[in-house]
Amino acid sequence: MTATKSTQPLLIIISPIIAIALALLLGAILILLAGANPISAYSALIKESIFTYFGFGNTLNKMTPLLLTSLGILVALRAGQFNIGGEGQIYFGALGSTLVGLYVQGLPPWLHIPLALLAGFVCGAIWGGLAGYLKAFRGVNEVITTLLLNYIAINIISYLVQNPLQAPNAPSPYSPLIAKSAQLPIILPGSLAHGGIFLGLIVAGMLWILLARSPFGYQITAVGFNPIASRYAGMSVERTIIWVMVIAGGLAGLAGSCEVMGAKYRLFEQVSPGYGFDGIAIAFLSRGSVLGVVLTSLFFAALRSGANVMQRSAGVPVTVVYAIQGLTVLFIAISLAWEQRVQCKS
Repeated sequence: MTATKSTQPLLIIISPIIAIALALLLGAILILLAGANPISAYSALIKESIFTYFGFGNTLNKMTPLLLTSLGILVALRAGQFNIGGEGQIYFGALGSTLVGLYVQGLPPWLHIPLALLAGFVCGAIWGGLAGYLKAFRGVNEVITTLLLNYIAINIISYLVQNPLQAPNAPSPYSPLIAKSAQLPIILPGSLAHGGIFLGLIVAGMLWILLARSPFGYQITAVGFNPIASRYAGMSVERTIIWVMVIAGGLAGLAGSCEVMGAKYRLFEQVSPGYGFDGIAIAFLSRGSVLGVVLTSLFFAALRSGANVMQRSAGVPVTVVYAIQGLTVLFIAISLAWEQRVQCKS
């Protein structure tokens, strides 16, 4: 048992690396089957997503919602809650920031931007807190509620941008542009990178302090490990569940805010291309580490950013990139199952 405990930190670091390496290896086989050169394809992906000015800006743009959403899912996981509702929380956060960006006028940017971000956080937090309340006081499984709330949120936004929020003479469902004073600044001129990435990194640092250095962070971890023992120790398990789901929803809501305020400047019918579901994969792949979430978000963002370039330059279908993402999650799941089996035997 001692040997297992001593090797556990090493496994946490090595397992994601092995999972990514195996996924890339199998991805290379898929690229070969598609009639392309894996070395050329991966070289194009890495070069265009990391080592070119515009490509790196695009990677940071995609990293922002991935990072914020996966941080929200991570904090819920630390309390033993599976937040599958990141996608719906993104949509509601985007709605909150859009309403403030459209209907609150005459404010300077230093006030308008924080107010719009706060609205996005609150709307996402309400959507996440609803699932937390149903779990804490009604015993409804949070996987079911968060999953179903996704569809409710997506369809509410769809209705709004096709009816009361639709821009005049819009060729497709989207809202008018939000006010300039509510738009996040571009940090790399001429690229898509905006100030939301700094918000994501600041939130990551704050979340690390919360989880690792605060009594509430200890309470979250304790409830996640053993809710029964936590209740005997005087902790309110129900209150903890609600709060982590509120925080999780709020962080995903900020991801939606950044999509509206930094990337699109308006609310679209499909404001998220699946960031909420990618966030689940990132949170599991990071193995409970905030730093792991940051690095894995960068990896997934680079894959998304370089996918189209890889298709144009090497003739590789974009679906190969999504297959690599899925294979990465599959291999990390296998490693988790293997570790549990080793621990049970020891």
